[in-house]
Amino acid sequence: MARSPDLESRASSSLTHASTPELAIKVDEEQGAGISREIVDASGTAPEAEKEPPPPIGEPVSKVVSVNNIGAIPNGGLVAWLQVAGAFFLFFNSWGIVNSFGVFQTYYESELLQDSNASAISWIGSIEAFLLMLVGALTGPIYDAGYFRELLWAGSFLVTFGLMMLSICKEYWQVLLAQAFCVGFGTGCLFVPSVAILSTYFTTHIATAMGLAAAGSSLGGVLYPIIFYRLQPLIGFGWTTRTIGFIVLATQLIPNLCMKVRVLPASKRKIVDWSAFREPPYALFVVGGFLAFMGLYTPFFYIQLFAIQSNIADTNLAFYLLPILNASSIFGRIFPNMVADKVGPFNIIVLCAIISGILALCLNAVSSIGSLIVFCILYGFFSGSFVSLPPTILVGLSPNRGIIGTRMGMNFACVAVGILIGTPIAGAILDTSGFTAVWIFGGVLTVLGGCVIGVARVCKIGWKLTAFG
Repeated sequence: MARSPDLESRASSSLTHASTPELAIKVDEEQGAGISREIVDASGTAPEAEKEPPPPIGEPVSKVVSVNNIGAIPNGGLVAWLQVAGAFFLFFNSWGIVNSFGVFQTYYESELLQDSNASAISWIGSIEAFLLMLVGALTGPIYDAGYFRELLWAGSFLVTFGLMMLSICKEYWQVLLAQAFCVGFGTGCLFVPSVAILSTYFTTHIATAMGLAAAGSSLGGVLYPIIFYRLQPLIGFGWTTRTIGFIVLATQLIPNLCMKVRVLPASKRKIVDWSAFREPPYALFVVGGFLAFMGLYTPFFYIQLFAIQSNIADTNLAFYLLPILNASSIFGRIFPNMVADKVGPFNIIVLCAIISGILALCLNAVSSIGSLIVFCILYGFFSGSFVSLPPTILVGLSPNRGIIGTRMGMNFACVAVGILIGTPIAGAILDTSGFTAVWIFGGVLTVLGGCVIGVARVCKIGWKLTAFG
């Protein structure tokens, strides 16, 4: 059924001048009978629209705004920034918990799981991080289907429940089930909402918004280890872990109350877009992320143990190295992202990756507490962009906004494998060859990953250093 020019003009005007971001735009019967839902690709052209039957007489029509309608994206305002606040706490209780595993690694090796070696214990943290990324990728279609709120509820429950169960664990297999699998699945449910919703509220400031939200993971990585370390000697492992669970439950109220979907894709998306791997920039970016993440988390897991076993610091002082690393990462997720909005996210992430790898290699020359603290500050800052910038880059690597979720999910799934195997391999290297080989392993992989991402950048925008990318 053909639409009148007057109808198209009024419908377009109502979308462009909408003052509040809503899940659906209400079009009354006079305007909306027989309106079709369209997807506009990145070039601004519209494929053939999906026709929908007219509404019953006297009833309004509810239509979903196209994810590609750039003009309707608010790029600010109270509701948009509330999404950033909500996403901040989703990162706080997902990546923030994963970033805190170093303090559990040290505690398990010295107290709860003394009979297990470093590699076996590190599998707990790596599976937890792996499931965060993998489940996050698989829940993309659930988000697209409109079950955003259900994902928040499920994730909030699983993370809290997993921590409560961890508080009563005594054996390795129990810790594996509670912390690796239950908490890992829960964080995976929270991860997609934290990154997917922001791209529907921001375009020009997307890197800054993503960086502010991702800073929540660093703050969680600062506070949760300190809470664990200070409370555990006073009230024991059980009640300390329960306290962290109660904090998760309380802080999850914020995203559950303030976050709101503005727009969903007009149709269900595929889980895999195989054509993406035929595009060199995307394929190389995925390979680079896989390699970099294999090495990136090695200092997060082993820096405390390194300080203690190398007699650089006592137990009390060594504990604060992980919070220092995560605290500096807060700034590393905000300021590089602000610069990325000006010079391009590709330029920033390549630089930060290579510097992070070089810093990891420099750990072999560290022999004093002062130099180790400087390392933690620098490494936290430069490695911070690896969590906050990839979603922004993937937006630019998608031909239209309707498949951003698919391509993010594919990237997260591949990167998840790198996270899964990286730190256990480092643990096995530690058991056989010592810390020198561990830092070489982590540093070389991170530098190599940064270089591959650099090649992806060249394929996308060329060799010109000043090009936005």
